[in-house]
Amino acid sequence: MTASSTKTVSFVNGAFSYLERLQGCFNKTNLEAVEHLAKELREAWIDGRNVYICGNGGSAANAIHVANDLHYGIGACGTGAKLPGLRIEALSANSGVVTCLANDTGYENIYSHQIEVKGRQGDILIALSGSGNSPNIVKVLEAANQMSIKTYAIIAFNGGRCKDIAKKIIHFEINDMQVAEDTQLVVGHLCMQWLNSNKPSQLNPLKNG
Repeated sequence: MTASSTKTVSFVNGAFSYLERLQGCFNKTNLEAVEHLAKELREAWIDGRNVYICGNGGSAANAIHVANDLHYGIGACGTGAKLPGLRIEALSANSGVVTCLANDTGYENIYSHQIEVKGRQGDILIALSGSGNSPNIVKVLEAANQMSIKTYAIIAFNGGRCKDIAKKIIHFEINDMQVAEDTQLVVGHLCMQWLNSNKPSQLNPLKNG
């Protein structure tokens, strides 16, 4: 028997199963939590407050993707009125900063040190984590809480330590890392589309100039 003739699982059946699991992650409770985040982001947009987002691995890449969407996707490249986008930064984006902090202070500090330098009271931190137990995510949430930064965690599995540390959680109870990572982007895209459809009439000129 050749490799090409080996029996395989149906791709289409597997794809439908995957998509059903992804759709099944969303319910009234976590969608209301996403709505709360979207409205909080809109207020930050109006006030000119900063938003920070971070994660590891695929979640780090998702953080960069979501930051782009909420900076340019609702701003220069958005629909409707042309307003400056959110002041949002993915803490995973600057490889020089991340590798410096990882090498010199330890990987667990790559985000907490950044938030301590950049963050201000009233800013927003969004932490993306599948397990909710990554030490660097736990530390950045703890640091942000101490600074009176509004903390959100988008988490999966049993929520891990982040479930009890973040002030607001969006919890998808799925034991599949790929599906968990997809939920992060869905949340980002839901917020982006809602913000594009609910743009403020104007931004605070004193804070957004």
